[in-house]
Amino acid sequence: MADPVRWTVLERLSAGPTCVCHLQEHVTVPANLLSYHLKVLREAGLVAATRRGRWVDYALANDAHDRMGAALPGVSAAV
Repeated sequence: MADPVRWTVLERLSAGPTCVCHLQEHVTVPANLLSYHLKVLREAGLVAATRRGRWVDYALANDAHDRMGAALPGVSAAV
């Protein structure tokens, strides 16, 4: 979460699920680097991916808020 790209992705996904193509509009990194950051977030259990044909939609995982709250000392999980 500490990386600015990952934080931006999490912030964008907090508004609701979106296609990777729309995430690309809001980050200033090449597509392959965005894919890497999404992979890190998926492996951390913060982001879920759903394939829709050749597109991939991303959303916050159901327990993402709890995981983020647990990772940040002094922050309530109800954030």
